[in-house]
Amino acid sequence: MRTHGTLIKWNDDRGFGFVALPQSHEEVFVHISAFPRDGVRPRVGETVSFEVRTGPDGRKRAEQIVRPARRMATPKQEAPTRANRSNLVGRLFTGVAVAAIGFVGYDWYAARHEADTSPLPVAETIDESFSCDGRTHCSQMTSCAEAEFFLKHCPGVQMDGNGDGEPCEQQWCN
Repeated sequence: MRTHGTLIKWNDDRGFGFVALPQSHEEVFVHISAFPRDGVRPRVGETVSFEVRTGPDGRKRAEQIVRPARRMATPKQEAPTRANRSNLVGRLFTGVAVAAIGFVGYDWYAARHEADTSPLPVAETIDESFSCDGRTHCSQMTSCAEAEFFLKHCPGVQMDGNGDGEPCEQQWCN
């Protein structure tokens, strides 16, 4: 049978307290697990509705507590709905902004990548018989033309000691 009472004692550290029955002023044990899990801690002086049951030790205890004062506050429960709509609009705006930034970033990356991989303008005829194959020193070359090709077109070559643009001056191109 459901009855009403007032929480008269509460030990928040240990999670239990006592509810006074209105007719007999008898104190009935109540555990934190009997309260609804709504995030609101029990408060002394709070009116609660509960069922009185006998515990395993033979004593009365309050179970299935309902807070009647909380249940009557239905107008305040509409406020989170408006907040949820506002939150949805904020998330939608954030998603659109992230997508726009991603699109602009990808477009910028693609433009830079295209510029890096576009073929170089050919102002002179490149000898098709030569190719960059990892050789970097004059001693590995077979002609001045080959050394010039490697110096102009291959990265990491070490054939222009004095930096004048002429490779292998002492071996091939003198």
